[in-house]
Amino acid sequence: MDNLNNYIEHTLLKQDAVKEDFEKLFQEAKEHKFLGICINPAYVKMAKDALDGTAVKVVTVIGFPLGANKTEVKAFEASCAAADGADEVDMVINVSGLKNKDYDFVRDDIKAVKIACGNVPLKVILETDLLNKEEIKKACELSVEAGADFVKTSTGFVKNGVGAKAEDVKLMYDTVSSHGLKVKASGGIRDKQAALNMIEAGASRLGTSSGVKIVS
Repeated sequence: MDNLNNYIEHTLLKQDAVKEDFEKLFQEAKEHKFLGICINPAYVKMAKDALDGTAVKVVTVIGFPLGANKTEVKAFEASCAAADGADEVDMVINVSGLKNKDYDFVRDDIKAVKIACGNVPLKVILETDLLNKEEIKKACELSVEAGADFVKTSTGFVKNGVGAKAEDVKLMYDTVSSHGLKVKASGGIRDKQAALNMIEAGASRLGTSSGVKIVS
């Protein structure tokens, strides 16, 4: 596959990232024509300025990485990101709410962020490392009901977590694709074969910090 760059959101979410790290990310995204970059929300404006005049999308994260912020805080964070120019927003679900089967709360949490995003597409991070198959399927169904645009596997921040697994991506795709949602695989995608496996399983986006290696 020659167009892997069109799937990749080149990712830098490290809390100790410095100016030179961001400059490198932006330059690599432009050089390899990655679909997008994914960064923390404090840096959206900087990214928009750096990537002005390019087709590279600026993607940011909300309620990251635990998903345990109050709904109102997540919604405010999303509205700020949209105002700063974010092209897409990736929010983390309330995993405890899902495990407690408090489905109305989880759905309303997603819906509030979706409303706050306005026209900005919303991805819902399920954190599949912490979920069983039934919970993954239910989280996908709640994302559909809440009006999300994508479901996403992982933050990449779970201790000893695997990240994206092809079997989970396939389950997510099978659950949401008929409703018009797409799947983003992220976490642990470090080489070309892993990327191809995720795409074959149904992913249309790949979140990875190994984008340059994957396309080289």
